[in-house]
Amino acid sequence: MTSETSKQARKRKAKSGNGAAKADSPKAKASKKSGKKREISNKDYEKELFALQLELVKLQEWIKHKGLRVVALFEGRDAAGKGGVIKRIMQHLNPRICRVVALPAPTEREKTQWYFQRYVAHLPAAGEMVLFDRSWYNRANVEHVMGFCTEEEYQEFMRSCPEFERMLVRAGIVLIKYWFSVSDEEQERRFQSRLEETHKRWKLSPMDLQSRARWVEYSRAKDNMFAHTDIKQAPWYVVKSDDKKLARLNCIKHLLSMIPYQDLTPERISLPDRQPIGGYVRPPISDQTFVPDHYK
Repeated sequence: MTSETSKQARKRKAKSGNGAAKADSPKAKASKKSGKKREISNKDYEKELFALQLELVKLQEWIKHKGLRVVALFEGRDAAGKGGVIKRIMQHLNPRICRVVALPAPTEREKTQWYFQRYVAHLPAAGEMVLFDRSWYNRANVEHVMGFCTEEEYQEFMRSCPEFERMLVRAGIVLIKYWFSVSDEEQERRFQSRLEETHKRWKLSPMDLQSRARWVEYSRAKDNMFAHTDIKQAPWYVVKSDDKKLARLNCIKHLLSMIPYQDLTPERISLPDRQPIGGYVRPPISDQTFVPDHYK
């Protein structure tokens, strides 16, 4: 009886092993062998993204309800995916509550101001969230590497930036800083895509080309920036962005975790009956100018 029991056990084990082998597709085996992570499917990505975007709507209502002031900075190398994440965050939000700030190069007048002055003008009031698509950290990266600021201005920024951010936090502003990290190879692939696809060429600026040529200088600048500004009150959160889909999901998930919020979704309402026409007579349609029906 003991011999029969052990024989059955061996059969079950063999059967279980065969089942596990069948479960792994050739693609999955190759992925395991190479050490690469399996890419998320478009279907799973869209499903998870929409679920996160619904939570962002709830967060938005909570920010408005509690009068919070939220600032999120999005920094990183060119083509690291900052704009794509911001676009997905904003997709279903109210621009009166959550807005994006992407400032151009400073004017001659702004160059004579206190460095942080033009950014302060865009900080949120109560019940608002502001997403900075690049921020005051331009001085620590682009301006420093490209020589658009003096060494004295750069060193002063490194001294004053932590104090500036501590001041914002003491004032009650929720400050969240993201750095999007992209590999050399992936950035090159994205730049090539921008060259080949006409609708993306506007994204490739002379500054982008310089960022490729000065990869090591930008790396040193980022390391020095982290050494000075990765402070306890406002730490840097690094987003691995070689996989755009995962970067978007991970960043939004993290953003939601940074602000405790409650679901304030309004109860379902009934629409009132439309007012009766009465004696109102609409003017003839021929009096109006319509957009031509090019697509029918």
